[in-house]
Amino acid sequence: MSENDLLQDAVAELYSADPDQFVERRGALAAAARGAGQAPVARQIAGLRKPTRSAWLVNQLARAEPGFTSELTSLGEELRAAQEALDGAAIRELSQRRHRLVETLTRRAFEVAGQPQPPAALRDEVTATLGAALADPEVAGQVASGTLARPARSEGFGPAGPGGTPELALVTSSGARGPSRTPRTPGPERTQTSTGSRTGSRTGSRSQARAERAQAEQARAEQARAEREQRRQADLAAAERAAQEAAQLAEAATAAEHELELTVQTLEEQLADARRSLADTRNQARRARNRQRQAGQALDRLRG
Repeated sequence: MSENDLLQDAVAELYSADPDQFVERRGALAAAARGAGQAPVARQIAGLRKPTRSAWLVNQLARAEPGFTSELTSLGEELRAAQEALDGAAIRELSQRRHRLVETLTRRAFEVAGQPQPPAALRDEVTATLGAALADPEVAGQVASGTLARPARSEGFGPAGPGGTPELALVTSSGARGPSRTPRTPGPERTQTSTGSRTGSRTGSRSQARAERAQAEQARAEQARAEREQRRQADLAAAERAAQEAAQLAEAATAAEHELELTVQTLEEQLADARRSLADTRNQARRARNRQRQAGQALDRLRG
């Protein structure tokens, strides 16, 4: 096995394994490299930095879904173009897409690692690193390597970390590590143009700040409208349910009323029939009593 293959295998194992096992495995792999007569590789392995938990989570996502960084980079390019053009509508739409994409990838990172309910601080670091990858293509390239040692953070769409250097470490094919950018020392040409550059930078920053404020205000207004519409729809649905229930109750009451009216009508007819029967019976009883009296009188005359 070549030196490069030996190093790459060690890097892949160390940055995919749980960080709690990193130091022990790093020592074992470095010792194995020395035992194989690869002292330079052993030194490079021994110099690899242990990743933080959040960096490790992003590494797992990069290994499970290696194509996600291209989506971050593409969306970041669209956002930068919209900001340069001061296109408020595009900024709002793309900012919403950015939020959804970073949230989705953050959730996916914890799912891949088997941690569906992470601590808030850990989630914030993963979200910040993915946001920095979206804002800075160089950070995205380092995220794609799957060998982050530290989380990254970016303000807006400028470089991440203090001094313009991402706060993460990248393991290269040679085993070297460190930031991907080298700070430039101001020379004569840079000194001559520094005033104009600062002026342009301030102008661009103010324009970007205005665009971001307008975007934030518009987003708040849209959120308020959405909440009002949601409440209106909820009230409308509740009113419709209440009206439907009232209609059902009214229909049931009307049916009961008709049924009782029929019952009363039937009872009234039965009462009328009973009264007629009573009258007929009284007449028959009166005639029968008359005949009884007449018969008694006739009997008395015969006896006398």
